Amino acid sequence: MLSVPLPFLAGLIFALSLFHSLKGVEAVGSRRYFIAFLLLYALQGMIVGLHFGYGVNALALFQPVTAAGMPPLAYLAFRALTGEVVANPWRHLGAPVAMLVAAFLLPVLIDPLLFVTFVGYGLALLAFTRKGGPDVMAEASLHRMRPALKAARLTAGLILFFAAADLFIAVYAAFDGRQGIPRIVAVINLVAIAVVLAYYLVSSRNAPITPQQTGQQQPTADDERILARVSEALDQNALFANENLSLALLARRSGLTVREVSGAINRLTGLNVSQFVNNRRIEEACRMLEEPKASVTKVQLECGFSTKSNFNREFRRVTGMSPSRYRSALKQTRQDAASAKKRVDLAAAKKQL
Repeated sequence: MLSVPLPFLAGLIFALSLFHSLKGVEAVGSRRYFIAFLLLYALQGMIVGLHFGYGVNALALFQPVTAAGMPPLAYLAFRALTGEVVANPWRHLGAPVAMLVAAFLLPVLIDPLLFVTFVGYGLALLAFTRKGGPDVMAEASLHRMRPALKAARLTAGLILFFAAADLFIAVYAAFDGRQGIPRIVAVINLVAIAVVLAYYLVSSRNAPITPQQTGQQQPTADDERILARVSEALDQNALFANENLSLALLARRSGLTVREVSGAINRLTGLNVSQFVNNRRIEEACRMLEEPKASVTKVQLECGFSTKSNFNREFRRVTGMSPSRYRSALKQTRQDAASAKKRVDLAAAKKQL
């Protein structure tokens, strides 16, 4: 019975982890790049698996071409999440085109070109993810900015890992031949699977979001005006209740830049953008919970929280208690107030007697 080739399995797990981390992201261009990247990764895994696992060599000539197309697509996909327009994206076809030419005319250049492509794009992807923290993923919904940033860094790390792996395989083949390459490929993909699974499990946990440290930054003269415009935009048509609200969308609705919105919120409140918006959501949730007929689930969804765990965590952060405990406290307060009023009324009645 045929077993599933390890490279294909690695590609499948990687695709699932990216889908999990980036669902809900609807940035212009990003979805298109991600789909192309994931399809190309799966195709690459299938070609490698068929080649080394089953000796099917018909597609082996295109293996370096598909490999060279993956890093540019990953870079473009994550860059699209920043909201910045990439000038002349078609120039990134240069890597796979150069690889196609080398595959037919100068096979000796395949390994050097692959190494340069992977290292270059891996470092470029890593570089822009290290600027600005989670806010760099401005087009991702607020609750997905951190997972998107982690996914970008994971992708950059895997690209650099595969560059080193390809270099190692090339050196190994030059000295010891190609007999042991299938085993090396298996080990490489087992490592990749382990890394991606570890990332998937860690990112699936609902770790609390810690406040951003603003250091000694002082509010600017315009921060109050900016914060007022942001608050107005949040309330307009209940924008705060949009579960896919992103920093970029909030900035556009406020008529401001992403940096202005993020900076003013950080400096004036000591919160990150996600926490600031969630504070407004929790304020609305508290108001809705005063209505006994409104279920907690309905309140959660109508206030913009897509998951119960996130709603409960943020509710505790703001109020110090769970939504159900808050409602119980409201009920008890009403009962105490009613009892107190009843005692006052009885005392007044006795005095009249």
